[in-house]
Amino acid sequence: MKPDPGLASWLQLTLTPGLGASTLRDLLRQFGLPDAVLARERSELAAHLPPATLEALHSTRVRELAARALDWAAAERHHIVTLADETYPRALLETSDPPALLYVHGRLELLRAPALAIVGSRNASAQGESNAWQFAKALSEAGLTIVSGLALGIDTAAHRGGLAGPGSTVAVLGTGIDVVYPTRNAELAAEIAEKGVLVSEFALGTPAIGHNFPRRNRLISGLARGCLVVEAALPSGSLITARLAADQGRDVYAIPGSIHSPLAKGCHALIKTGAKLVESADDVLSELAGFRPSGAADTSAAPTVADTGLLAVMGHDPVDVDSLCTRAGLTAEQVAAELLRLELAGRVTVLPGGLYQRLEKAHRG
Repeated sequence: MKPDPGLASWLQLTLTPGLGASTLRDLLRQFGLPDAVLARERSELAAHLPPATLEALHSTRVRELAARALDWAAAERHHIVTLADETYPRALLETSDPPALLYVHGRLELLRAPALAIVGSRNASAQGESNAWQFAKALSEAGLTIVSGLALGIDTAAHRGGLAGPGSTVAVLGTGIDVVYPTRNAELAAEIAEKGVLVSEFALGTPAIGHNFPRRNRLISGLARGCLVVEAALPSGSLITARLAADQGRDVYAIPGSIHSPLAKGCHALIKTGAKLVESADDVLSELAGFRPSGAADTSAAPTVADTGLLAVMGHDPVDVDSLCTRAGLTAEQVAAELLRLELAGRVTVLPGGLYQRLEKAHRG
């Protein structure tokens, strides 16, 4: 994509320290496009900007940063999209705080595709990651692009599920687009840049700063028609995203879990306050205009024969070895051996605190 001749002016404004998004929008409303803003006399801009910001506006440092961004945008599959561009995501224009510009790496068209946000805990359970992957894959196959935040846990599983279907995935970064965080997801980020799209509102080189991640959450929800929370503890950034989605008029969905699991409490709190309880991807599709459940997107567990052995007494909640010994009438050594076999078979996962939980394998047929 060839850079817009006026892009340098957009960059100069957005890269000026102290010139926030709200102030920038005020300047654009008052004076017009960035070229016109920068052509104004200092005295005119002084009514809108503090002295330090005015001083920085035409500084060498800001011009150097803008030139660096223009060089970045000249590379293949790199884009910088401004509010004035036809390619700017329509969904973000419906929100109260759209970024003035977006740095984009990958398939630009995905930012205007029908999408669903999938978010959840970074410290997800194995079952939660499996659920996120299954839902994301099924929804991607139904034509939805999966939006998430490239974090570990649920986000990672959601991106991988989205990549497994034609809808693909959008990763919204809380860093500069040239910075991968967490570094463990470097390979995933490269795959998304090739098959999906990375997007950030932050300047090149912006490191992982704590307060930027809650801010980027409004873009995760804003790009999507709805937001699905897979697993979340009560103090969770995923709940921030869900609240932002509700404020933006998006539907919020939540997958219920065990009443004993801390990672289910956030989802249960959302359901209590109006989020839609979902058990399959078809439950989500049935709520979205233009999408119809077909059964092909069903992610509910496949019918199985009755459990035998330890699984028959294990239940679905986390359980300790002593309780399993009592329920099954087995010694600790026998239970430990059976748990190891089930873990290797992918039927049981180990949780913190010496607890075990069965894994349900969703039907993929």
